[in-house]
Amino acid sequence: MSLLSDRQKEELHKSVLEYLHANNFTDAFNALKSDTGLDYAPDAKSKYAGLLEKKWTSVIRLQKKIMDLENRNAVLQEEISLSPAKRAALQTDWVPRAPAAYALKGHRGQVLKVAFHPTFNLLASASEDSTIKIWDWETGEFERTLKGHTRPVNDVDFDSKGNLLVSCSSDLFIKIWDAQNEWKNTKTFPGHEHTVSSVRFLPGDQHIVSASRDRTIRVFDIGTTHLVRTISGHSDWVRCVTPSEDGKLIASCSNDQTARVNDPLSGELKVELRGHEHTIEVVVFAPVSAYSAIRELAGIPNTDRSKRQGQYVATGSRDKTIKIWDTQSGQMLRSLTGHDNWVRAIVFHPTGKFLLSASDDYTIRVWELATGRCVKTVQAHGHFVTCLAWGRQSTSAGSSDGAKPNGAAASEPEKIVNVVASGSVDQTIKIWLP
Repeated sequence: MSLLSDRQKEELHKSVLEYLHANNFTDAFNALKSDTGLDYAPDAKSKYAGLLEKKWTSVIRLQKKIMDLENRNAVLQEEISLSPAKRAALQTDWVPRAPAAYALKGHRGQVLKVAFHPTFNLLASASEDSTIKIWDWETGEFERTLKGHTRPVNDVDFDSKGNLLVSCSSDLFIKIWDAQNEWKNTKTFPGHEHTVSSVRFLPGDQHIVSASRDRTIRVFDIGTTHLVRTISGHSDWVRCVTPSEDGKLIASCSNDQTARVNDPLSGELKVELRGHEHTIEVVVFAPVSAYSAIRELAGIPNTDRSKRQGQYVATGSRDKTIKIWDTQSGQMLRSLTGHDNWVRAIVFHPTGKFLLSASDDYTIRVWELATGRCVKTVQAHGHFVTCLAWGRQSTSAGSSDGAKPNGAAASEPEKIVNVVASGSVDQTIKIWLP
């Protein structure tokens, strides 16, 4: 079946006859003339003379032009993808790179913790100077100082809606601040017998969980401020406590060189994780988005498609390593080495592809989870980097965890909020933006 109309066929045949005649291909000329049944006398002045050659060279010229344009297009596409603004818009795998967008100054002591507001462009920072400061991370502007604690403020966390901020301090108190009412200190929880080092809202925003140097983890009812449960088990200072995204598990870590996973309702110990050789500073649950990369890292067949919360945790320690654990078996799956000093903070990338860590070696490192390789080292601060947080993702799953956000909900794709904050002994907070 021909793609040409009858008129186009006739014109092509006449052009070919002209070409054959001009090149003295007499037999071919006669054969084509007889096969086509055309009564045509070649004429050097006719429009068909030289037409085939013209068409042929113009096709080659056009082909070359198309190839040139395609090459130019590829170069431009690459340039666009490398421009930071476009990269952020197009790519979900942004990670911090120097220099930071802002260095927030104002604290008079080391910055111990940072937490993002879940909906507004606000960041809370806790400091050794006994204050909490609120900042606008998009503009880098200082908003206000919250005073009430009398000793260093060790941790801060927003509830899932951003209505309340919780803080804990070496003054033994936990405080709730009302973000909708001029940040007033509306509740104070006594209950610990030594420095309170970590505090988190449990999903549902009805309870808070705290960890202390008195070796206990405590769960408080926010409405009544009553102590609901005391969980013992660690034999030394409990440094950090964090809930799984569904709130069914809590993970804690301690100077006793172990991390533990408990049921916050019954207090029952689910697993104890042993393997670090020094104080564990931080523990964080892996988001579901990281499960396939973790399984690849550990060589676990990805036949288990389970999306159950709390299957894996990561810990960071003064032994300079980060370890990834299976909370079912208590098995250590991988140890990530590279930092030259204590690891103070870790946070999973919202896509689950990377893990970020902050250390007393002044750097933030980016680890590719599937391979365990350190793919980037950012010279972050002029002193120890104490804390790290990723902007809260707008998930439908209620509360995720502020200073250690649990990434996007399983209902991908979510719009990823590309902002990272780090705090340091140098008394500054750095804001890292695309």
